[in-house]
Amino acid sequence: MDIVIIILKVIGSVIGLIFLEMVTVTFIPGMMVPEQSLEVAAQPAGEIDTKPPAGREDVSFEVKGTSLSAWLYLPEDVSTQVPCIIMGHGFGGTKDMLLEQYAVRYQAAGYAVLAFDYRHFGESGGEPRQLMLLSYQLEDYRAAIQYARGLEEIDPARIALWGTSASGGYGIAIAADDSTIACVVAQCPGLDHDASSKMFMKQLGLRHMFRLFFHGQRDMGRSRVGLSAHKIPIVGKPGTFAFFPLANAYDGYSKLASKSFVNQVCARVILRSGGFDPSKAIRNVSRPVLVQICEYDSLAPISPETEIELRQYADVKRYPIGHFDIYIGEHFETAVSDQLEFFKKNL
Repeated sequence: MDIVIIILKVIGSVIGLIFLEMVTVTFIPGMMVPEQSLEVAAQPAGEIDTKPPAGREDVSFEVKGTSLSAWLYLPEDVSTQVPCIIMGHGFGGTKDMLLEQYAVRYQAAGYAVLAFDYRHFGESGGEPRQLMLLSYQLEDYRAAIQYARGLEEIDPARIALWGTSASGGYGIAIAADDSTIACVVAQCPGLDHDASSKMFMKQLGLRHMFRLFFHGQRDMGRSRVGLSAHKIPIVGKPGTFAFFPLANAYDGYSKLASKSFVNQVCARVILRSGGFDPSKAIRNVSRPVLVQICEYDSLAPISPETEIELRQYADVKRYPIGHFDIYIGEHFETAVSDQLEFFKKNL
C-alpha cells in the first residue's frame, strides 16, 4: 500500500511539473523572437513579372468558409476539355514566389494550371497569418482538386498534382487515397522525415531542437487560451534563431522570395508535422509518379534506403545539385523538361 501511495505521489509530481512547465512556457514574457528580413535582390529569381501572362485568371474557392486565392492558367485552345496541373508551393511560400515560372511552361504545352495559396498564407484568408498545419494544407489541396474538376474547361479525369519541397509529398499522399488522379510530380520533395531529422540534428544540434520544441509549446499553449500566435522566422543567418538558421536556406530563400513573402511561421508547426510519411504512402499510389531528387539537398534529403524503395513505385531522377538550384537557370530548364516529358506520357 505504501508503494502505491509513493508511486501515485511521484506521478502527481511529474504531472504537476509538466503542467507548470507548460504554463510557464505559454505565459512567460521575453520569448518573443525578432523578425528577420531577407536580403532580397531587386528582381528575385522566383518573383513573377508585374504584368500577368496571357491566359491567367484570378479565381478563388472556399474551404470551410475561408476563401483561397488562386491563379488559373488556360492554354490558347480550350475548344475541348484540357488536362490540369494543380500546384502547391513549399514551406511558407506563396503562389507568386515560384509557381508561375513553371505554370507558363505547362500552359504553353497545352495544359491548364491551378496555382493557389494555402490558408493563412499569401492572398488567401485565414487567421492567424502564417499558420502552417499539415492537415489544413492537405485539405486545401483536395479542395483545389475539387474546384478544378468542376470547371468546364478542365477534363476531370486528367488531373495531375505537382508539389515542391515541403509540399512535394502532398500529391503522393492524396493520390494514395484518390485513384482518379492521373499522375504526380514530386520535386525535391520532403519525403524522408528520418533523413531530414538526422541532417538537422547534425547541422543544428540538440539545443536548437529543444528551443524549437519550447517555442512550439508556447504557440500551441497560447492558441488554446485565445492569445495571439507566437511566430518565429522561417530562415535566418547562422547564429540567429529561426526554424532554419542555415546559410544555404537563408541565401536560397533570399534569391527566390517574392516581395509578398513573409519570413515567419507560427511555431506550433514544430509539434504538428510528425507522422506524415508519403514515402510509405507511395505504395498505395496506382498512377505514375515522378520523383526528382537533388543529390546535395540541404533541406529535404532522401536516404539511399528510401530512394531504393521509391524506385519500386516511381520514376526517380537524380540531379547533382542542391535544394535551391533546381529553381534557377539550367537546372530549372532540365527539371521542367523532365516534367513536361512525364506529363506528355501520362496526362
